[in-house]
Amino acid sequence: MSGEFNHDRRRFIGTAAMTIAATQLGMMGCAVAQSGAVERLPEEGKMPSLSGATAWLNSRPLTPADLRGKVVLVDFWTYTCVNWRRTLPYVRAWSSKYRDHGLVVIGVHTPEFSFEHDVENIRWALNDMKIDYPVAVDSDYAIWRAFNNEYWPASYFIDAKGHIRHHQFGEGEYRQCEAVIQQLLTEAGTSEFSREQSSVDPCGAEVAADLGSLKTPETYTGYEKTENFMSPGGAAWNKPHVYVAPERLGPNHWALTGDWTVGKEAATLNQSNGRVAYRFHARDVNLVMGPATRGTSVRFRVLLDAHPLGPAHGTDLDSAGNGTVIEQRLYQLIRQPGPIADHTLEIEFLDPGVQAFDFTFG
Repeated sequence: MSGEFNHDRRRFIGTAAMTIAATQLGMMGCAVAQSGAVERLPEEGKMPSLSGATAWLNSRPLTPADLRGKVVLVDFWTYTCVNWRRTLPYVRAWSSKYRDHGLVVIGVHTPEFSFEHDVENIRWALNDMKIDYPVAVDSDYAIWRAFNNEYWPASYFIDAKGHIRHHQFGEGEYRQCEAVIQQLLTEAGTSEFSREQSSVDPCGAEVAADLGSLKTPETYTGYEKTENFMSPGGAAWNKPHVYVAPERLGPNHWALTGDWTVGKEAATLNQSNGRVAYRFHARDVNLVMGPATRGTSVRFRVLLDAHPLGPAHGTDLDSAGNGTVIEQRLYQLIRQPGPIADHTLEIEFLDPGVQAFDFTFG
């Protein structure tokens, strides 16, 4: 990615924690009364144009005329972002509950990784994640710039007159956000909807993070953003190199074993039986990865402290820790039943051609 934008998703661990703390201390700028009603909603400017979209999915292009008199929720996302994935059950629920009462949810897909520019990958994500509301494809970052946005996820709540009245950066504050939607719909003259909070039943990567046990930050494998890489000699940029693992890994450190090419965005395995090891402290471990060549697949096996995963396996593996990389996406490797402690994850790729981009935790 160009250095023009700051696309550091790992800040959202801190954002979520600070949001929870601010709510407990009564510090949120838009207060929620005991009834759930929003007490004040200042204007934050006019809704910027969506004309910079490079494509639209699930809808024809939406114009200001189409949105006139509607309450609009603009949700910035990129389909591999686990922070956004954990907000998605709520956004889907709000779209379903309020669309017949004047709410239009618009997802703005602004990519982080190069493969997220591929419209077919985005179409796959819409189908896999059951997203049926309109999506503006923002591959040139035109809408991102128009909103002066800096975050995934970021939600902007726009009233029926086209004014931004509230925003939410990062995960959490779902009760407050739904109260904002209800307030804006009421202002627009709509009141025939249930005031009860929407219920969601998240699964897999959509389940909220266990912040109480989360001590490991997001870690990129490409050399542009990577940290705590511990294979002896460091990374050899943009060329094949045979790596070995150190004798031990410290907390939040990782290493490669085998023949890999470490590029700007990702580490690519050149020969079979390459490995990645990571010492972590979290309930969940996810890895954004995919085959380097479309239409191919890569088998892999995951061990936890050198043992089969058993009940700690994620949704993309069986209990023995076996999985297959087919799409370019986020794969959930581990979800521990607890208690949470320091562990070493080891992934062995049985076939060449995998590209590993980004570890996330929850």
